[in-house]
Amino acid sequence: MLTIDSVSKSLGEFTLSNVSLSIGDGEYFIVLGPTGAGKTILLETIAGIYSPDAGRILLNGRDITDVPARDRNIGMVYQDYMLFPHLTVEENIGFGLKSRRADPVFIRGKVEESAELLNISHLLHRYPGTLSGGEQQRAAIARALVMEPEALLLDEPLSALDVKTRESLRVELARIHEATGMTIVHITHNFEEVFDLADRVAIMRGGEVVQVGTPEEIFRRPNSDFVAGFVGVENLFRGMGSSTGTVAVGNLRIQVENAISGPVSVAIRPEDILLSKTALPENEKNVFLGRIDSVRPNGGLVRVFVNTGIPFQVTLTRQGFEEAGIAPGDAVYLAFRPSSAHVYPSGAPEEA
Repeated sequence: MLTIDSVSKSLGEFTLSNVSLSIGDGEYFIVLGPTGAGKTILLETIAGIYSPDAGRILLNGRDITDVPARDRNIGMVYQDYMLFPHLTVEENIGFGLKSRRADPVFIRGKVEESAELLNISHLLHRYPGTLSGGEQQRAAIARALVMEPEALLLDEPLSALDVKTRESLRVELARIHEATGMTIVHITHNFEEVFDLADRVAIMRGGEVVQVGTPEEIFRRPNSDFVAGFVGVENLFRGMGSSTGTVAVGNLRIQVENAISGPVSVAIRPEDILLSKTALPENEKNVFLGRIDSVRPNGGLVRVFVNTGIPFQVTLTRQGFEEAGIAPGDAVYLAFRPSSAHVYPSGAPEEA
């Protein structure tokens, strides 16, 4: 539905470098990456605010690379709403249709329809300055949707909102996507938005796309040390892999499912590790004896740091931690499945 084909763009210190993505019709696609990765430039290039230095952009098979932004039929919503303060909510939502010189009766009907979808019909007479952040963002989304775009671009739409409002609007976005079937490309730093909304995810770094996949693939099977670290894989080790499905890391031999020979990285999510004060069956794979170095409560979770010769971080629920009856200094058995130890060649995708 939306194809970004080898697009490059340089804007001072921000760049896009040969970015290629294919986004399906009706897909909710999220782009993640650190500040300066090029996420907003990508969105604004798709929208037509910038022309690429190289490459093409296609929308439903139509080459829109050189089409002016106003003629692309793509909606865009920024994190700071960008509503006109001197216009009512109704006038803000209908502004684009009025600019197209649409019939006033038609505009009124479309505005009411869009406002109802966003649950802001009762705010149409109000001015932006009298609205909460969440209400302003709903109005901004309604303003984009009223134009019936072929794709909707969201630039960190929830980042300026408080936690409760963010949670509420995440639910709203999921409902809107289901109701409209619209193709949405959404930039965020928030992992909860990824799991609540995304069909697929792209990770960007330094103007390049370094991995694309489902949330499950990105978070559980990263393809580089950068992606593993970015998505919170605290247990990341360099080692030497063998064709027999083991990886030598320090004094440990870790059993893995995807055997790779040579220098590799092993990524193990902290919530996939089991701790026990009692011995585990000898036939279990990846069972190592260690000692608890420290324990750090973190809200409803507890982070446990275990030294087995190499340092592991384990995440337990508070209840699980209390039931385990463990404390700093205790000897414990640490265990995880081979399927939880994801292996990839050291540095390969990251340095590409």
